[in-house]
Amino acid sequence: MKTLTKELWLDVPQRRAIVSLHREVERLVAESGVQDGIVLVNAMHITASVFINDNESGLHHDYEVWLEKLAPFDASPSRYHHNRTGEDNADAHMKRQVMGREVVVAITDGKLHLGPWEHIFYYEFDGRRRKRVLVKILGE
Repeated sequence: MKTLTKELWLDVPQRRAIVSLHREVERLVAESGVQDGIVLVNAMHITASVFINDNESGLHHDYEVWLEKLAPFDASPSRYHHNRTGEDNADAHMKRQVMGREVVVAITDGKLHLGPWEHIFYYEFDGRRRKRVLVKILGE
């Protein structure tokens, strides 16, 4: 069995942003030499997410609006108990819970086995500092 483990480091200057990981994951799959297997891509921080969906700016905007309605940003301790600890990112934890921690994608014939519009993204909910994404590839 072949394996490849890499950490991608991201510096997102905004509090929230969607960043494509797709080409980098494709590159790592090719580097691994795995023809048949799986790739795990997961955010290594509890205020960020990895997800798969359409690479379309209108949808990304809709995510922002929808998530902000579900868990609005409010740095004050009055809305979120978590912010009473000195943090200001309770909303980021909740947004991550909705969008998920990781994705697992099949590798077939040395390529990501995805639907026609599927694309891999990192979603930062509490940026402005360096964060990691783990990419773990396993297979033959």
